[in-house]
Amino acid sequence: MVHLIRDEFHVTHEAVGILFSLPMIMLVALAIPGGLLADRIGSRKAVAIGAVVMALGSMLRGVATGFGSLFAFTVMYGVGYSIIYPNLPKLVSVWFPREKAGLATSVYATGITIGAALPLAVTLPLIFPLFHTVQGTFFVWGLPGALGAAVWLIVARDPPGPINGSQPAGRVTAPHPSHSLWRNKNIWLIALLLFLNNVHFYTWSAWTPSLLMMKGATPQLAGLIASSRGWASLPAMFLMPWFSYKVGLRKPFMWGSALLLAVASWAALSLPVPWGWPLMATVGITVGGTFSMILALPLEMLPKESVGAASGMVLSVGYIGGIAGPWLTGRILDSTGSLDAALVVLIATALIWVVIAFLIPETGTRPLSRR
Repeated sequence: MVHLIRDEFHVTHEAVGILFSLPMIMLVALAIPGGLLADRIGSRKAVAIGAVVMALGSMLRGVATGFGSLFAFTVMYGVGYSIIYPNLPKLVSVWFPREKAGLATSVYATGITIGAALPLAVTLPLIFPLFHTVQGTFFVWGLPGALGAAVWLIVARDPPGPINGSQPAGRVTAPHPSHSLWRNKNIWLIALLLFLNNVHFYTWSAWTPSLLMMKGATPQLAGLIASSRGWASLPAMFLMPWFSYKVGLRKPFMWGSALLLAVASWAALSLPVPWGWPLMATVGITVGGTFSMILALPLEMLPKESVGAASGMVLSVGYIGGIAGPWLTGRILDSTGSLDAALVVLIATALIWVVIAFLIPETGTRPLSRR
């Protein structure tokens, strides 16, 4: 919808990039407070508050009369999102044993991917023609958030009790050693991995349609090809962690995916539109498959009582990448009229990702032959 928002509100590509990044900006600012809120009132109540605020902000974008009000309602959406997200790893750590944390993380990560892919496929051909306005389109996409909030309020319950000696979510009685996490090198490496993963995820999500349209694709075809990235990532989110657990190794999947992503970013400089399909499949498999593995790393490295604070820190640092990528790409496009320099940045970040993947500790354990 980049071109529609620019035409409606008469703003630059950079401004749209900032708008796209607002939920991540709020997550960076509020991930740790969101986790602390759950410590005080319980995860069920905290997530309920976040879901209601997110749904309201999302639907109110449907009555935005200018870019300022659209900006404000998107901030509101981001506040709710920032309360929900940090509590997902915490719930996984309480509901599931450590050896199943990666697969459990893959399940909720699938929801994130479907939420990113589905609108790209159907917004322009199906949703926008219903109203022919940006506001009407935003309102329709606010309805799933309202439904999700209602389902959570009706169905969700707090975890029933400790698992393997852990404290129930929202009922921590001992103080977290959160001050020591900021001095933990491994947590910083995980946060940097998530930062780089988000640079790619959100940059490709925001700007792939524009890249394909500049190569000659129609807006509808560009959105459809861009959405295929999400669908390709869905099986990878399950299969890559599952295979990683089978072979007892994490690092080769991390650095191998990053290396393949660097090649894909380089190829995008000259690939014609029909090659956008395999390009998006490659991006989806590499970014999606490693995303759930990165989110599970704090659960594998730390005791359960530290997972909430560690996840908040990782999310706060990691989602700066979701802010920086789309904003910088919009700035480059405004300045140069091309996305070539942005693709070079993606190549560089993928190569840095390779280096960090070699530095993190190996958390996998090769399975015993008679287990």
